[in-house]
Amino acid sequence: MLNRTDLRGRTPSPAELRAALPRAGTDVDAVLHLVRPIVDAVRDRGAEAALEYGERFDGVRPSAIRVPADERARALAELDPAVREALEEATTRARKVHADQRRPDVTTTVVDGGTVTERWVPVERVGLYAPGGLAVYPSTVVMNVVPAQTAGVGSLVLCSPPQAEFGGLPHPTVLAAAELLGVDEVWAVGGAQAVALLAYGGTDTDGAELTPVDVVTGPGNIYLTAAKRLLRGLIGIDSEAGPTEIAVLADDTADPAHVATDLISQAEHDPLAASVLVTDSERLADAVDAELARRVPATKHTERVTEALTGKQSGIVLVSTVDDGLRVVDAYAAEHLEIQTADARAVAARVRNAGAVFVGPYAPVSLGDYCAGSNHVLPTGGFARHSSGLSVQSFLRGIHVVDYSEEALREVAGKVVALANAEDLPAHGEAVTARFES
Repeated sequence: MLNRTDLRGRTPSPAELRAALPRAGTDVDAVLHLVRPIVDAVRDRGAEAALEYGERFDGVRPSAIRVPADERARALAELDPAVREALEEATTRARKVHADQRRPDVTTTVVDGGTVTERWVPVERVGLYAPGGLAVYPSTVVMNVVPAQTAGVGSLVLCSPPQAEFGGLPHPTVLAAAELLGVDEVWAVGGAQAVALLAYGGTDTDGAELTPVDVVTGPGNIYLTAAKRLLRGLIGIDSEAGPTEIAVLADDTADPAHVATDLISQAEHDPLAASVLVTDSERLADAVDAELARRVPATKHTERVTEALTGKQSGIVLVSTVDDGLRVVDAYAAEHLEIQTADARAVAARVRNAGAVFVGPYAPVSLGDYCAGSNHVLPTGGFARHSSGLSVQSFLRGIHVVDYSEEALREVAGKVVALANAEDLPAHGEAVTARFES
């Protein structure tokens, strides 16, 4: 079922690997011209424009942007108890992991009387996005809200698309998750218009203010991603997320059923999802193909999974050794990377580029999606070479506080003047020497 790329006996350069490896082709630039008018309309007309685009794209027009508190409470009261218990467990584990990410303020004494303190200050208000397209994602509510709350963000608003099936409200499971986590502001708006409304704010249909935010986080489709790109600078963003992806580095010790089901689990998300196996074992590759042939027709979303697995973004990469496989997965820089090899911990410790690494046969990606405690909002499209997943740090800013006494400044004044003159900025030096004029 999976296309194959045979790299055995070759040592491609990093650039050659990037060109040869399967990858989803998502061209955000290609849709910017479609998204810009949406962003401009919301900037100019606020909630009214957002509601109009919601009616066009989601097939329903809510009576207001803001979801009433009683609807959030009702969604939680009617939530399946098993789902509630699972969300509570996911939240507990996520809070435990994210609590250890909070950085303390650090003061460095540079000289006697001269200190620099790095303060970590949360942003004031953030907008969190939970998609509502092919699937419903209450787990994404957990993954966005927990690090923001742990960082100390004082004001949170969650956006999720209105659903015709639910009278123009976001999916009730998303509403229930927000209520469970203590989010008291939810907007029924999705896509590019959601990002624009978060960035510009506006006035709701009842006259209430829709306050703009400082940072927007959360995954979405290519149109939402394009809006993030257009508005970056006015707002901070977590990343330009593309289709989800999994890479599995496996050798002859891996169970082909484990590998196959993990590849299917990511393909289930989206026809553009990428599922890639990197292995030094042709026997394993053949066995995984056989498992896929047996399991894909039996899975619920067969058509979606088949399209993803047979697309150019998915495949098997054959390598000569596990060391060669490590070079391949580092070049690929997967959103999710599983290590299913002998001595998996040692191999995982050598990985440099991945959004998250899952070690051994009992750490599937789906564990990380829900209940590992890790965050599942991760960089895609090779961005893991330079970017991290969502964390407490995503909502903090480091501010340097400089505190020098008169004597500490006097001691270094000559060097400041020398550097100022070297850069032909004499007034910089005079701003120091003026403090010591008699």
